[in-house]
Amino acid sequence: MNNEFNDLMEKIIAFRDARNWAQFHNPKDLALSISLEANELLENYQWSSNEEALSKLDNIKEELADVLIYCFLFANEYDLDIKEIMLSKLDRNNQKYPVDKAYNSKKKYNQ
Repeated sequence: MNNEFNDLMEKIIAFRDARNWAQFHNPKDLALSISLEANELLENYQWSSNEEALSKLDNIKEELADVLIYCFLFANEYDLDIKEIMLSKLDRNNQKYPVDKAYNSKKKYNQ
C-alpha cells in the first residue's frame, strides 16, 4: 500500500487499539459490521429521491466512513492490499464489461 493508505490504516488501528476493540474485530464480525453500516447508509435513501437524500449528506458521509473503516479493518485482518485488490477487480470488470458492449447499458455481463 502507498503512504496515504498506510497512514489512514495506522490511524484506524490506533483508534481501535486505544479502546481495546481488536478483540471484537474478527473477520466474521467485521463482515457483519460492513453489511450493517451499509444498510445504515441505505436508510438515507429510503422513501427519498436522490435529491431529497442530499439533505442528509452529513449522515451519508458518516455512514460511508463507517463502511470504509470496517472494510479497511477487514482487509487488515487478512493482510490484504486494498489498492491491489481493487485494481485487480477493476481489471476483471474491464474484461467482463468491455466498453463496446457495456457502454450505456445496465445489463449484466452474461446477459
